[in-house]
Amino acid sequence: MQMNDTKSKEHIPFDKHNTWHQALEKSNDYIDYHTSLNTSDPFWISYFRTLIKSEILQRDVLPYLDSTLPLDQLASRIPIQNVLLTEDDQLIVDSILAGHVAIRQQKQDRQCLLVSIPETAFRPVGPPLKESSILGPQVGFIEELDTNVNLIRKRLPIQELVVKELNIGAYTKTKVAVLYMEGVANGELVNDILERLSIIEYNQILDSSYITAMIDDNSNSLFPQSIVTERFDRVVGALTEGKISIVVDGSPDVIILPITLLESFNSIEDYSYPWMVSSFFRLLRFFSFFFSILLSPLYVAVLTYHYELIPSGLFASLASSRYMVPFSPFVEALILELLIESIREAGVHLPLKVAQTLGIIGAIVIGQAVVEANLTSNILLILVSLGTIANFVTPIYKTGNSIRLIKFPLIFLAQLLGLLGVAAGFFFTVIHVVRLSSVGSPYSGLYPFRKSNIQDMWIRLPFSKQKKIADLTKSEKKKKTTRYVSQHKRTTDFDE
Repeated sequence: MQMNDTKSKEHIPFDKHNTWHQALEKSNDYIDYHTSLNTSDPFWISYFRTLIKSEILQRDVLPYLDSTLPLDQLASRIPIQNVLLTEDDQLIVDSILAGHVAIRQQKQDRQCLLVSIPETAFRPVGPPLKESSILGPQVGFIEELDTNVNLIRKRLPIQELVVKELNIGAYTKTKVAVLYMEGVANGELVNDILERLSIIEYNQILDSSYITAMIDDNSNSLFPQSIVTERFDRVVGALTEGKISIVVDGSPDVIILPITLLESFNSIEDYSYPWMVSSFFRLLRFFSFFFSILLSPLYVAVLTYHYELIPSGLFASLASSRYMVPFSPFVEALILELLIESIREAGVHLPLKVAQTLGIIGAIVIGQAVVEANLTSNILLILVSLGTIANFVTPIYKTGNSIRLIKFPLIFLAQLLGLLGVAAGFFFTVIHVVRLSSVGSPYSGLYPFRKSNIQDMWIRLPFSKQKKIADLTKSEKKKKTTRYVSQHKRTTDFDE
């Protein structure tokens, strides 16, 4: 892991008995050539052709090489901003591997002029793929750290926005940026997150999900203790409330800390509607959460142990639908749930057009065939489908995955203990959520109770009522600036 210059020198990737360019010559894409036919003339150029922009090298570097000037004077002539003169072998190797060109007077010289011209070919900025919305900005993060930080800084053009960068990963040396608002974010919280990142020791960091798994308070929990988003507007909103964002190079998903479970059911689109409409949608998502995890377990519990709870009119329909089914309600529900999950998982990993075809086949053809073959009842098929649809209401993808898994232990408990098992599993889940924390902050958002946490959690109150920043983040700034035109008395035609 490379955290600073001291630690980076502990890992030497080349033999001390050889020069650095002799070690790099092992790779076929490494270029080390002399710019003159006369071996006594300068210069020697070294770089990886797969890591630099060759057109910039030909246009902005090579034409400015003057054999009459030493390297320190040559640095001021090259029209590129990032130019460094050094004799540090490790720094030279690391820079070449990061897209620099090394220029030296003679082949045996240790002193090099490092010119940064890295190849930065990334996909263009486009709409968010996993968190689409009808209203609001249609711009999402990409896999390039500087571009992602640029999107955030454009919306927060203030000096209070601070960026701390560090490298993590012994092999990948992934650049990670920690963003926070100075004077708003709690200083202890910032230091805690920076410390957690600094002690990570792992060979490769390929995505932001690696980071979340390593800094979560409880890595064994099903519930994600951070929000991973590709929407820059969600990140900007979190920063202004005193939260911390972590941007990982190579990942389009930015981490937000700390969070509560209820924030996973909040969509950034909620702020584009009147507060009553947004509050209704939030309550609908939260209700869908319970609906998704409890529907199949309740079916198994009632049909296995509690027939007397079924209304007489519904009992006849259930009996007729299950008359030819050879399996118990438990096996029936388990088979159907696993079938639905298999179709969903296959759709995620297939090409888009094939996934759409598979979804139609799975939902219509296979579902109808399973019912006609009397392998499951049509009522359970309807209930499982409704539960699956309810799961899709969750705007945060990782939270939706947690909901998908919670229902299976509840189905087993329903088979063993009936409604008592479902209640026991549900209350165990509630207790687990209440005990969880996100970077030391209560994950449930309900205990300990804070009045400021409710104004934009269960429901979205009008902006005029949101006068305090939630105590969850222990922000150094307690009050929001809340004043707008509707708070003032205005004269209308009805007053005349």
